[in-house]
Amino acid sequence: MNFKAIFNLIGTLIFFLGLLMLIPAGISIYFNEGVADVFIICTALTSLLGFLTRILSGGEEKITRKECFVVVTLSWISATIIGSLPFLFVGIFSSFTDAFFETISGLTTTGATVIVDIEAQPLSILFWRSFLQWLGGMGIIVLFIAILPNLGIGGTRLFDAEVPGPVPEKLEPRIRKNAKALWKIYIGLSILMTILLWLAGMNLFDAVNHAFTTMATGGYSTKTASAGAWDSPIIHLILLLFMFMAGTSFALYFRVLHGESKALLRDSEFKFYVFIILIATLIITWNLFTNTSMKFITSLREAGFQVVSIITTTGFATTDFDTWPPLAKGILLTLMFVGGCAGSTGGAIKVGRLLVVLKYSYNELFNFINPRAVTVNKINGIPIKSEVLNKILGFVFIYILTFVLATLIMMALGFDLVSAGSAIASALGNVGPGLGLVGPAKTYAPICALGKWVLSLCMLLGRLELYTVLVLLLPDFWRT
Repeated sequence: MNFKAIFNLIGTLIFFLGLLMLIPAGISIYFNEGVADVFIICTALTSLLGFLTRILSGGEEKITRKECFVVVTLSWISATIIGSLPFLFVGIFSSFTDAFFETISGLTTTGATVIVDIEAQPLSILFWRSFLQWLGGMGIIVLFIAILPNLGIGGTRLFDAEVPGPVPEKLEPRIRKNAKALWKIYIGLSILMTILLWLAGMNLFDAVNHAFTTMATGGYSTKTASAGAWDSPIIHLILLLFMFMAGTSFALYFRVLHGESKALLRDSEFKFYVFIILIATLIITWNLFTNTSMKFITSLREAGFQVVSIITTTGFATTDFDTWPPLAKGILLTLMFVGGCAGSTGGAIKVGRLLVVLKYSYNELFNFINPRAVTVNKINGIPIKSEVLNKILGFVFIYILTFVLATLIMMALGFDLVSAGSAIASALGNVGPGLGLVGPAKTYAPICALGKWVLSLCMLLGRLELYTVLVLLLPDFWRT
């Protein structure tokens, strides 16, 4: 294991992350909040730490595939520790556990918060947590690759280890151009959304923050009531539209922008994604309309917003859906496992994987009654390679197993089944709100310290899609 190369790359990441703290420092100065010095001190400390780590490591950058898993996992943990410093030094939290939880919830785009009164916090702190989500949405390693030259094959391996999806799609021949292409689309959509929210009535600060956390499918808001703080159908519609877009594969946008105008309509995963949203919205609309006092149009609007918010793992809420009928809550809980499309900023299992599993299951049943039939699992007319199929099936199994074990741990800590299960589903799927004790009208603040660490681990596992982290626990990983 080449630890010099590992710490060289991590040191570089820490250095750049420290410099980014100057942005909220500038915001603090602009609003005359008096906490700019905290961000400046954090910048000095972390940049110095990153610089020294890089120098002492010897400046090596060549890494193997195994070392990429270590780099990605340790980079996310290091970024979380560094990102939590402003929360501690400003005095938002008195414990490192809460600061770490809030930061990893931001970076992994989960959006579960332990801040009770969000409006009471400095605007620079609110910006920092939104900015962390935006950075984590496309991926801190992808940003790392986009701005650093000469990573070579190491950059490709790092990209594959961080980018969500069964098979990370290569848009450009060179991996650095690939990362730049993704970030250009990401930034462009963020700017467009900011402008639309501002024109719709949000002030510029709120518009920027909500654009950051929507495109990252993170769900952090500058208001305690989340999106429900704005009684504006237009703002809710803009949020819904961009949540939907953020849950779609960014590779499809790249293709559309490069002349493939029908790329979206031809993609099986995208069509299945739309189908799930429509069916879930219609069922919940009917359930709300027939079991509550809501009018039909209100039921449709609330159902559509929450379905898109949950399936894309954004986690914004316009209402307390924990008070909805059991069927509606059950569908939303199920959608926490579905997630967005592969190659999006959404979390959870991903629509593409579920589509593959469904097609595989159908073919297995078909072969059971037609033993001599030859069936091939295909997506978009292309046969799925056996190694990809095995990896997808293995991922889904490990995902469910992790959910069950973590839920049992939370229940052992005293949580009821609904609260424990939804909290783990939310953390593992990077969703944010759950049900019961962690419903959309509540925070994660009352959870015990051990519970927060369990959830933090689940957030990391979910964002890095299990394998990148779990392989580090295998003894054979360190022997060979």
